[in-house]
Amino acid sequence: MEELNLQKEIGDRYSLRARVYNTIRDKILSGTYHENEELRENTLATELGVSRTPVREALRQLELEGLVSIIPNKGASVTGITTKDIHDIYMIRSYLEGLCAKWACENITNEQIEALEENLYLSDFHARRSHFDQIVDLDNKFHDLIYKASGSKILNHVLSDFHQYVERVRKITLSRPLRVEQTRKEHAAIVEAIKKRDSDLAEALANKHMMNTIENLTEQGL
Repeated sequence: MEELNLQKEIGDRYSLRARVYNTIRDKILSGTYHENEELRENTLATELGVSRTPVREALRQLELEGLVSIIPNKGASVTGITTKDIHDIYMIRSYLEGLCAKWACENITNEQIEALEENLYLSDFHARRSHFDQIVDLDNKFHDLIYKASGSKILNHVLSDFHQYVERVRKITLSRPLRVEQTRKEHAAIVEAIKKRDSDLAEALANKHMMNTIENLTEQGL
């Protein structure tokens, strides 16, 4: 019984720490906490309804990710994602997304193909009605489906993290009707290549999709 209670206590502590970490991280990536904004442990603890310990642990983890800077005797502040970081992430993603699409050709199931086709249909539906919140959600889902179809949990994890890092920028780019239409066509071409099990074409198209996004960011001055 004592062992079970100990395991539960450890599990609860880990769950709380993860919740605090994910909440602060999401607010940094979404822009709720701005670059150079001070992150006071007491304020965050009160805001999240927790003690200072899980907040301190979360800030240390976020420092390792480069999202927070901690200066001894001064405290923590938001480092955030810089313009260079964004371009670096998309350049790295261009290679990894290509690899992901290539592996998806080898591992994707019929159910996953059907899910991708439904995603394309819904994206077209909402694009015609300028439902930009739904478009962003469907874009998230599209890439998530490809990541899972690759059959690699490592690639899935890495790309999912990168995808979250640029969430705020993606919302800006996907608010432009022209880019939405381009994205829809690029997604459709990737799905068609995967359905045909043409791994070289799928890799090239997924890579190009990311490069087009970099070009779009440059045009917008991001």
